[in-house]
Amino acid sequence: MYIYLLEYLKYMEKIIRIHCTNCDQVIDVAMGTSLLELSQRLGLNNPRPYLAAIVNHRVKELDYRVYTPAKVEFIDITSAAGFRAYQRTLIFIMQAVVSKLFPSQRFYVRHSIGNSLYCEVEGKDSFSEAECRALYGAAQSIVSASLPVTREKVPTDEAVAEFESRGMGDKIDLLTTREKLYSSVERMGDEVGYFFGALAPSTAYIESFDVRPYHNGFYLSTPTRTSPDTIAAAPNLNKMFRIFDTYSRWVNILGVPTVGKLNQRIRQGDAGELIQIAEAVHEKLLSRMADDIAEAHRSRGLRLILVSGPSSSGKTTTSKRLGVQLRVLGLHPVLISTDDYFVNREDTPRDENGEYDFEVLEAIDLARLNKDLGELMEGKSVEIPRFDFVTGQRQWHDKPLKLEENSVLIMEGIHALNPRLTPSIPVEAKFRIYASCLTSVAMDNTSRIHTTDNRLLRRMIRDNATRGTSAADTIARWESVRRGEERHIFPYQEEADVMFNSSLLYEIAVLKPFAEPLLREIPDSRPEYAVAQGLLKFLENFVAISTDEIPPTSVLREFVGGSSFK
Repeated sequence: MYIYLLEYLKYMEKIIRIHCTNCDQVIDVAMGTSLLELSQRLGLNNPRPYLAAIVNHRVKELDYRVYTPAKVEFIDITSAAGFRAYQRTLIFIMQAVVSKLFPSQRFYVRHSIGNSLYCEVEGKDSFSEAECRALYGAAQSIVSASLPVTREKVPTDEAVAEFESRGMGDKIDLLTTREKLYSSVERMGDEVGYFFGALAPSTAYIESFDVRPYHNGFYLSTPTRTSPDTIAAAPNLNKMFRIFDTYSRWVNILGVPTVGKLNQRIRQGDAGELIQIAEAVHEKLLSRMADDIAEAHRSRGLRLILVSGPSSSGKTTTSKRLGVQLRVLGLHPVLISTDDYFVNREDTPRDENGEYDFEVLEAIDLARLNKDLGELMEGKSVEIPRFDFVTGQRQWHDKPLKLEENSVLIMEGIHALNPRLTPSIPVEAKFRIYASCLTSVAMDNTSRIHTTDNRLLRRMIRDNATRGTSAADTIARWESVRRGEERHIFPYQEEADVMFNSSLLYEIAVLKPFAEPLLREIPDSRPEYAVAQGLLKFLENFVAISTDEIPPTSVLREFVGGSSFK
């Protein structure tokens, strides 16, 4: 009996308890059980394959083995982390395809365009429909082969040696500037990669995608989070593409197309020069924009400048810097915000969860806004409201506003490009600007930096400093913010007369020391812990830069403090 008891206790020591939130089921499994085995044992019924899982609020691949009690949530393409895993795996597949079809040419994932990824192959100026069908067919063969996708941690020296043997200099640059003893590499058949985040367990999980010619390369389309059973439509974002493409070419000319190259320049003591060049580019673009506005003011009576863009895109600083350039040209810019026309809190529409929805157009007093704009355009004196975000009530400025003959009104807000916001103002009297943070430096040739991550870091740092908001709370609200952008901002971005990219090639290196302490404060009991850990791993790849040489007029000062604009 005693021997049996000892054997039972030894057995129990090897058993762990798992709580699966997908089915709200608790199950005992042997230590070392993989997540894939766990999902199969649970018999989870999901219309789409699970791509990864969140284990104790940390994203893990399905080949990850669990050795301690855990809470597990399996995720598919409809989650943010699942969607990225899908895209990464497809990129890995396409990397293998290009290495076979174009063995001596490099493969680049340049940037996102809508819900697709724009890609190029070194030495190719265009792709025909037939060539894209060949790419698709080769990729589909890899999918059909159900090749396992694995990750292993190896000494960084070994990883560098392997990438060197394959001519992957972009990955060598990054690994040698990260200064980590070990690095993770991914394998798929005889292909090796280096990615940031979870991938699907095999190529068979990439059930749906498309390859189509675009510009000098091609785009990869996948299903989207909101329409997981439908491949994304062909991108129709020509203005946005040109901005992305221009900045990508520009950072190539500067010799900092990737984080590895950027790190090298920082270590060489060139950070100050990079800051000066990046800021000069912004100043030049704003100066050109001011010239266009001044000409339109003279030729067609332009009076209203509308500035829109997603959260943390730098709309406020962009508007104020533009105002300085307009003063140089003899104009008198006056700045107002659509936020000051919010209806009183009790009149604010509510979303499907019963929460106040400040993102919808109906949260703005459109009647009052258009009445005031009309009277201002007629040269009348108008009392402009000021919204108190603490009390949720409208207040009033001490002095009425009146536009002079040389005045132009700059109005910024998320709905600024929506025609329904200002229907009373003639089109010829408006100049529309879309500001966004389109990150131009890539991690390496196949891993781009998500612009949403860049903006999240900006917002997290600013809101903590100015509003006392914790990083966890900012992350918790980010999904709602993103939904609002998808509904109310992005559909109108191509309506802009001018697009302004507020990103700075050096900025994440500056944001790093501000963000890391905030992210580390998030406890592992919070759901936001997974995003925080992902961002911390992302920031590990950057050599930090201090704020000493950043000018007080920089858009980055809006987020890290020290701005000369009030």
